[in-house]
Amino acid sequence: QVQLVESGGGLVQPGGSLRLSCVASGSTGSINRMGWYRQVPGKQRELVAVITTNGVITYADSVKGRFTISRDNAKNTMYLQMNSLKPEDTAVYYCNAYQLILTPLSDRNYWGQGTQVTVSS
Repeated sequence: QVQLVESGGGLVQPGGSLRLSCVASGSTGSINRMGWYRQVPGKQRELVAVITTNGVITYADSVKGRFTISRDNAKNTMYLQMNSLKPEDTAVYYCNAYQLILTPLSDRNYWGQGTQVTVSS
């Protein structure tokens, strides 16, 4: 089992910055990738950024150049540095971890509780 705890959300003005953190605990040894997703009312949850344990990173086009995903494997912690925030970035941001275990074969997705990010003047 993996537990994910997020923090760092809040209310900021357009152009401001926030840094989200996600700490993974439990059976974290088989986590293959982690990522940030966000969801607004009436919309599906969408990918913001993902990072593999090997450091391969993918960003949504809407956040490229503004957001930076990183992780500290030793601390089982993932970060999302969000700069130049826009009102359209307002959403609940969720931490995700994908776990693949080969013996026995199993794969699971874990989600944090979500943290609210509101960008408004």
